Amino acid sequence: MKDLAGKVAFITGGGSGVALGQAKVFAREGMKVVIADIRQDHLDQAMAYFREQNAQVHPILLDITDRKAMAEAADETERVFGPVQLLCNTAGVSIFGPMQDATYDDWDWVMSVNVGGVINGIRTFVPRMIEYGKGGHIVNTASMSGFYPMPGTGVYCTSKFAVRGLSESLRIDLEPHNIGVSVLCPGAVNTNIHEAVLTRPKHLSDTGYYHEDPEIFKRLKAVIEPGLDPVVLAEKVLEAVKNNDLYIIPYAEFRETLIELHNRVLAALPDPKDDPDMMKRVEAMQKNSAAGRLSPKKSV
Repeated sequence: MKDLAGKVAFITGGGSGVALGQAKVFAREGMKVVIADIRQDHLDQAMAYFREQNAQVHPILLDITDRKAMAEAADETERVFGPVQLLCNTAGVSIFGPMQDATYDDWDWVMSVNVGGVINGIRTFVPRMIEYGKGGHIVNTASMSGFYPMPGTGVYCTSKFAVRGLSESLRIDLEPHNIGVSVLCPGAVNTNIHEAVLTRPKHLSDTGYYHEDPEIFKRLKAVIEPGLDPVVLAEKVLEAVKNNDLYIIPYAEFRETLIELHNRVLAALPDPKDDPDMMKRVEAMQKNSAAGRLSPKKSV
């Protein structure tokens, strides 16, 4: 998508943080932007900014885990601005601690938002984008935690690995429809994601970690505060959308870490000369792939 002016963007989590940065940058490009967020106070604060900018931005209060509400948000977007051509599945939550301490509620909350919310966005908007027939782009927010784990990040890491794999697969399936897919993998960003537990639903409140705790919030904020400004990160997203890049990773400090990680993966692979059955498997895969057997459905 080279020319974004006049096109419609739908951004989850758009009332604050990384997603608000995206909304600011895409609105500045002349897009009509819908910001969807679970917190009314964040929507109100964001809209105060956009009204001053005279930007075409529309707010929707939305819980991205609610599929019916997501469909209603898509309908409202089309009524207000028209069909969506840029979908940013950005909203996410985090909680940290040893995996063995995680409760079922901890797992269900993080996975329902970070993975389920992305799935709901895709399932709701992609068929509409295909039917509209004018191409488009999807940006899914994963994390550097979608490449490698760190202590205490297991539940969050699991969700972000899933978003990365989902995005890479979706890109292949949507290529024939001229719909690009990028996966954003931030490191530290100066946001309020440390407040994520404030939006945790009551029916998933049993935790092995923490609820609202000013001291924990303070420590978490100290880690991310030196990170990128959300608008600076969003400018990288804009560039990736225009170039149809798969990965968005504007963090030079992770370069050596990723090189080491991928070298370990390569080291685990046998040399082809030591694997006499390799060609049999390759030929079988190529044959089945050509016959369409590895891609039973092309719908999303």
